[in-house]
Amino acid sequence: MDLLYRYPTLYPGILLKRYKRFFADIELASGAVITAHCPNTGPMTGVSTIGSRVMVSSSDNPKRKLPYTWEMIEVKDNEATWVGINTALPNR
Repeated sequence: MDLLYRYPTLYPGILLKRYKRFFADIELASGAVITAHCPNTGPMTGVSTIGSRVMVSSSDNPKRKLPYTWEMIEVKDNEATWVGINTALPNR
């Protein structure tokens, strides 16, 4: 039995802003600025710092309004830690 979730291909970026609970503007490493779906509807206090490194996944589903999903953010306390923000993952 495989208990680990395997992320799809992840793309690095920088968080520019989060708004309306479900949206985040992210600058990808290519320089493109995208709007990604934020699956975490909570306030995310302490883990949504502007300028933080993030990882997003991409979907080819034509029914989606936003092709990108924000998956992780790097949180710096004493050392850098990657934090998963996709609250749907525990159910998978």
